Amino acid sequence: MNIGIPRESADAQKILERRVALTPAGVKALVDNGHEVFVESMAGEYSGFSDAEYEKMGAKIVFSKEEVYKRAQMIVKVSRPSEAEYSYLCDGHLLFGFLHLAVAPKSFVEILLERKITAIGYEIIELPDGRLPILQAMSEIAGQMAIVIAARYLQNEDGGRGIVLGGIPGVPPATVVILGAGVVGQNAIRAALGLGAHVVVLDKDVDKLREVEKLFDKRVETAIANVYNIEKAVQFADVLIGAVLIHGALTPKLVTEEMVKKMKPGSVIIDVSIDQGGCVETSRPTTIVNPVFVKYGVIHYCVPNIASNVARTATYALTNVSLPYILEIANSGLEHVLRERPSFAKGVYTYLGYCTNQSIAEIFNLKYKKIEELL
Repeated sequence: MNIGIPRESADAQKILERRVALTPAGVKALVDNGHEVFVESMAGEYSGFSDAEYEKMGAKIVFSKEEVYKRAQMIVKVSRPSEAEYSYLCDGHLLFGFLHLAVAPKSFVEILLERKITAIGYEIIELPDGRLPILQAMSEIAGQMAIVIAARYLQNEDGGRGIVLGGIPGVPPATVVILGAGVVGQNAIRAALGLGAHVVVLDKDVDKLREVEKLFDKRVETAIANVYNIEKAVQFADVLIGAVLIHGALTPKLVTEEMVKKMKPGSVIIDVSIDQGGCVETSRPTTIVNPVFVKYGVIHYCVPNIASNVARTATYALTNVSLPYILEIANSGLEHVLRERPSFAKGVYTYLGYCTNQSIAEIFNLKYKKIEELL
């Protein structure tokens, strides 16, 4: 199979994505299995991988994005294709990446259907036990990074409250409120406790709160995520981290604009859920170049691809979890994999011109068809 790795979206004014879809070692695994891999020149620049490293591993370096798309049957990306790339998508392409169709332009979804592109979202690929292996790897990074980012923006230089997360003897630590006790939330808890912060976690699932108490030896305050508890916790937060995930669907707005108005001046919101719409009403997507804005005196950090700030680590992590799927499809064919792995089939958004994800069909008012009916 011919596999294409385009350089991620970037222009002279702003870099939108620093990760690359596969490391050179990942490319070698594909080449060793008899596949051709076309890598756009400079695709690995921000992750620290040179064209020469890819060539050494057997990749063919090409010098235009259009050529990558034209020569490949499978396109492996990190982020959703930009509008400039829409015209390169060909009939029958297989597209891998963090597509987040719930917040994508309808025009992109229509192209996927019209050109009968098989679109597979990393964020919704499942294991038989329901875990999301590829999203989990990026969520682990995002959870840790959220605390590092919070520590920075609490500083006076960036307009924050001028406090240190862990406090010092005689001075209390910052209060970090985390909405969601999943992978992002647990990694944020671990990092925040490591710095000595006071941590409060809210989730609607009591079992997840039990898990948090057990994991962290009751060093974390827990509460059910209802309106009353969220409103109360948000008022006292120095840092609010939105770590809510609704599988494949838009994130509910758990923190209202009125709640944000009552937050402390110079406090920080990090809405990790922004890649699925955000869980804070005042959030809007930002970029890694211009990551923050201030509203009602509160700093908002709403970068959808936080892991892109540590592109090399993130690319290694992404390759570790995505390569087995890419390799299996390249070796055995997509239809075989979909038949043999029903859990993986849940990661398919569109197939043979049909929307095969019920949540997306409802959002865009599309006809939904179960993928099992198409195999």
